[in-house]
Amino acid sequence: MLDQVRRYITEHALFNLETDTLLVAVSGGQDSVVLAEVLHQLGARFAVAHCHFGLRAEEADADEQFVRKLAKKYEVPYFVEFFQTKAFAEQEGISTQMAARALRYEWFERIRQMQGYNYIATAHHQRDAAETMLLNLTHGTGLAGLHGIPPKNGYLVRPLLSVAKPELFEYLVEHHLIWREDASNDSPVYQRNRLRQEVLPVLRDINPNLDQTLQFTAERVGGAEEIVRRYVQDTAAEAQRIEADATYLDIRLLQKTAATTLVLHELLRPFGFSFPVVKDIVAAFPAEPGRRFESPTHRLVKDREQLVITPRNLTKFGTHQLQAGQEVLKIDGLHLRLELQEVTEAFEVPRGKAVAALDADALKFPLIVRPWQEGDWFMPIGMKGKKKLSDFLIDQKVPLNLKDNVQVLCSGDGKIAWVIGFRPDERFRVNDDTERVLVVKRM
Repeated sequence: MLDQVRRYITEHALFNLETDTLLVAVSGGQDSVVLAEVLHQLGARFAVAHCHFGLRAEEADADEQFVRKLAKKYEVPYFVEFFQTKAFAEQEGISTQMAARALRYEWFERIRQMQGYNYIATAHHQRDAAETMLLNLTHGTGLAGLHGIPPKNGYLVRPLLSVAKPELFEYLVEHHLIWREDASNDSPVYQRNRLRQEVLPVLRDINPNLDQTLQFTAERVGGAEEIVRRYVQDTAAEAQRIEADATYLDIRLLQKTAATTLVLHELLRPFGFSFPVVKDIVAAFPAEPGRRFESPTHRLVKDREQLVITPRNLTKFGTHQLQAGQEVLKIDGLHLRLELQEVTEAFEVPRGKAVAALDADALKFPLIVRPWQEGDWFMPIGMKGKKKLSDFLIDQKVPLNLKDNVQVLCSGDGKIAWVIGFRPDERFRVNDDTERVLVVKRM
């Protein structure tokens, strides 16, 4: 299988095995465990990224520990994110699966950029592509949905896409690999599982080579899509303008294109807008400025003569780790700089809401930056007792619509060390016994 995957990587120009670096999505299941092992055997340089969606309690905790040990086995960097998936799903009125997808891919791309990896690799295989193609057809789709899962999509690559599911399992057994079973993969609640368990066995009775047949069909559809893509690309060159914080589309030029709705849907596909929403956007072209449309990841506003697309802030639904020795953390709306200082006679504790001086030896790493939550409490510096963070924010007269932006810096044992931008915790105060100080500044 190694030669098969190596050929597939080369034929589809997924990445350069010798020079490119990969961020590999690993859940701990069969497919991602095989992907990590195959890339290791091929000599690829990679890091492991794991998502904890907070949906399966102790099982998810065990998955995270398993993947952490797997990264240690390969001696590669390890990144983990703990999401508030249900909170995001409820806010957006979407399924937990859709919420998890939006959150994880936003996080993968953020880590890729921050850490300088060339590509993100996922463990999708031939059967995944067939299932995706049939699901898309069931829900209604355009050309993009009919080619299933592409081998390469921007910085996303799928090295195992030509490998059949039975081959993956044989590889696991042959190489004595261990994996984690996710019970949700068998739940009939999820549409993909129903398709996998009830529909595909019937179709495979009709065509035993169904997965390969659908793969060939997807390749032909992909050729037709390439023709469309070039037309859309020409339209984008004329009608689209990209700036650091937004993308702009000229309404007047869009109205001149053939099949405006289809073209706009292709232009907006990277931003997650569905076809029905795009139809509403086109219908709003003659309307007054100010109409707003949203996808799970982006917001679009119809201005006078243009559409303005901006990313939505998803970072508030996750946590961020600060490792010992890390000097900078940049996330949407928050930039922290850290400096470890020895206490000398000349040392003075810095003052101000934008800086916290913490007893470094009282902290446990990794530190965690996360949104504040109901039930949080801390001991504001200068006080000996506890105070609910919700009451503290009321005392500070923080407006209701700004409370969601408040973040806390926590020690690795869960204790809040600093309500960022407001007050450090008494338990981490610099005192006469302090030998080392961690100075954290909000830039």
